[in-house]
Amino acid sequence: MSNDPIAHSFTTLGIVGTGAMGRGIAQLAAQAGLKVMLFDVKEGAVAEAKAFIQGLWQRSADKQRMTQVQAEQYGERLVEARDLTALAPCDIVVEAIVEKLDAKQELFGDLESIVRHDAVLATNTSSLSVTAIAAACQHPERVIGFHFFNPVPLMKIVEVIPGLRTDHSVTQRVDALGSAMGHFTAQATDTPGFLVNHAGRAFGTEALRILSESVADPATIDRIMVDQGGFRMGPFTLLDLTGLDVSHAVMESVYHQYYEEPRFRPSPLTRQRLSAGLLGRKTGEGFYRYVEGQQQMPEERPRRATPACPVWISREDSDSATQLAGLVEAAGWPLESGQQPSPEALCLLTPLGEDTTQCALRQGLNAEQCVAVDMLAGLAKRRSLMASPLTRESFIEAAASLLNADGTPVSTLQDSNGFVLQRMVACIVNVGADIAQQGVAAPATIDRAVELGLGYPFGPLRMGDHYGASRILTILHNLLHATGDPRYRPSPWLRRRAALGMSLTNGPTG
Repeated sequence: MSNDPIAHSFTTLGIVGTGAMGRGIAQLAAQAGLKVMLFDVKEGAVAEAKAFIQGLWQRSADKQRMTQVQAEQYGERLVEARDLTALAPCDIVVEAIVEKLDAKQELFGDLESIVRHDAVLATNTSSLSVTAIAAACQHPERVIGFHFFNPVPLMKIVEVIPGLRTDHSVTQRVDALGSAMGHFTAQATDTPGFLVNHAGRAFGTEALRILSESVADPATIDRIMVDQGGFRMGPFTLLDLTGLDVSHAVMESVYHQYYEEPRFRPSPLTRQRLSAGLLGRKTGEGFYRYVEGQQQMPEERPRRATPACPVWISREDSDSATQLAGLVEAAGWPLESGQQPSPEALCLLTPLGEDTTQCALRQGLNAEQCVAVDMLAGLAKRRSLMASPLTRESFIEAAASLLNADGTPVSTLQDSNGFVLQRMVACIVNVGADIAQQGVAAPATIDRAVELGLGYPFGPLRMGDHYGASRILTILHNLLHATGDPRYRPSPWLRRRAALGMSLTNGPTG
């Protein structure tokens, strides 16, 4: 957010397009003291929008969240524009029309001949280049991105996106307007996905990759990310909520705009499900089924308690070993302390970015006895384990029983590099670090924008600091080595700061 004291100096704001986004922007602008002129090509759309917004204010007044006088004053600031020419008095016009480049370019071309020469033209685009929209204008210096999130009044963030030719004073004034409307203003460069949608790419694409490898089903992945990771919702619940008709298009758009950058690679799974019409909540079925709008999450089977057996814990990560030893002792299971396990012992490993197979072989252990536990988040509200293809079923059951001894739920995964949480977190942090490396936005802005726009428990750079940059780097290196997939190559921002023991939020140099 800019600390520049410049006032926005706008008094009249025009809105073209009175759907959900246009209505939300109009509501905030009127509450901020601006006269708002509404235009929509659809007959009756403006009247409907005004009635909707005024209804919100009246309900707030009825609940004494605002006075009746305030509700009436706000309502008086909403004015219908019968045609585009009626927007001539506007200091700024915000378009919230269909997400098509040619339509936005045509609209701005028309507006240029109507509004004053110093009026600002703002686009609420979520995925199109602001520079490309401005390229069709005679005065691209007054065109800027002003991207809100749905629902606009509740999502307290707006991205301010100058194009390559946007005048700096326009950026300052629009930034100040966003603040006056009560939102955190995230200034970012005109790059594909801008800031929030760019930073959110890893959450869905890596979850889909994990699913495509049969590591776990959607419900297990979602439970891990909510319970272990502290996320507000899991990736597949989010995909169903957004709808694949929206989310898959954004995945493909960002991927192609970045010329097939592997970090943003979409999944064939969503293309196939899109073709089948399994869009999510809106169609009654997506990754989950929905009955009367309620998600039908499959129930977890209760864990079967097994007799205690000797437990040997790898000491490669001393902190994790100490935590697991405490768990073993609390459960009353015998704990072995030798350099090597006995043939009867359950061997618990704590790899970062490795699978159980490689971790066991590297330590010279018998893979039949080995089970790996994800300790990235410690012994959190959920625990994840995985076994090698050779691990005996009795040891898998014993590990699940032990980890569940205090009642904490346990998820069992197929052997994979990086479990679920490690892969997801590492990719989120890595994309965030590369956004900082590219200079898309300041580190503090990246974190705050993602926390507000995506609801993550931490912004990506703070998330890296929370889990430890060196641990994240180890996960990525091991994933890259095992798969050869460049999607896991570490960002220079992450690599340098991990090597120097720095916080990932430090800037501004790369």
